[in-house]
Amino acid sequence: MKRQYNAGKSCVKLMIALGLAAGLTGCIGAPVVPPLGLIYTNIDAPLSLAGEVGSRRGESTVISIAGLISTGDGSVKAAAAAGGITRVQRVDYEFFNLIGIYQRYKTVAYGD
Repeated sequence: MKRQYNAGKSCVKLMIALGLAAGLTGCIGAPVVPPLGLIYTNIDAPLSLAGEVGSRRGESTVISIAGLISTGDGSVKAAAAAGGITRVQRVDYEFFNLIGIYQRYKTVAYGD
């Protein structure tokens, strides 16, 4: 009996493999990098260890879809502008990953 080729299943397997590969190749350059999960990650951590939190908070975001498309402005400048901050005192980040298919990186700036 001859097996039939199922393009749908093959495509899903390929997308999962690419997502995992993309997740494994990324690096987060921070003073503290919490453990990252292959299937699911949802963490908050500091980008700078010094400085007080300040009275205002601003966020900037970058998202990635399947490791193929990435868009957004994750800069400290964009986060400060979003929070109306003129003097940044501390910077943190938030990272969310779901099987490498959807990833979100937020830069969080605190200051006055």
